Amino acid sequence: HLNMSSLRNAVPRPAHKERSQPQARKKFGLLEKHKDYVIRAKAYHQKEDIKKKLKQKAAFKNPDEFYYKMINSKTVDGVHRPKEEINKYSAQELMIMKTQDIGYVFQKWQSEKNKIDKLTASLQCTEDQPSRRHVYFAEDREEARELELQARSKSDISAIHIPKDIKKKMDRSYRDLEARKSRAKDLEKLYMDMSMQKELQKKGRKRKLREDEMLNPNGKPVYKWKADRKR
Repeated sequence: HLNMSSLRNAVPRPAHKERSQPQARKKFGLLEKHKDYVIRAKAYHQKEDIKKKLKQKAAFKNPDEFYYKMINSKTVDGVHRPKEEINKYSAQELMIMKTQDIGYVFQKWQSEKNKIDKLTASLQCTEDQPSRRHVYFAEDREEARELELQARSKSDISAIHIPKDIKKKMDRSYRDLEARKSRAKDLEKLYMDMSMQKELQKKGRKRKLREDEMLNPNGKPVYKWKADRKR
């Protein structure tokens, strides 16, 4: 027999559809449902609470209140930003910091060069033939040509039978070598630029040479210091 709950589920129910916007009010968009009203009401009350707190702060503010941030900062797009500190460090302090930076860049450049040398040497040892060399003496040119072909075929066979894992490691090492060379080149350029900037900060009269005054112009700026008479 069927109980009441199963009988209730067996009877088809009509699908209740949400009421749409009336035709006369179509220009106002979709009809707002209760859940939409709840979201809008929450947002409205949050804004009203913020306005109320700000009004209370403005009402109870002390007119004689003063902070140094008031004169050491400025408002940009409604956000307080501190003013840039001008002449925070002296010229001597800036020179010391720049020297430390140059030393760090030089150290990284030398480290990259040492790693490149080690990696190049290891790849050469992997690829090169054994250092033990055999000397063959031929009677005539035909025999010499035959011995040369045999030596080439042996070298080709040895190159073909390289294991896959070793070949994969060699390819990875070559990619690493190219990346390190590019990094070392960038570090060298940075070191040269920083050294030039450091020299330009030193005392002494100097001027930038024109291209017609250079022996080998390469597009890079060249400066000449005027000789000062030492007392």
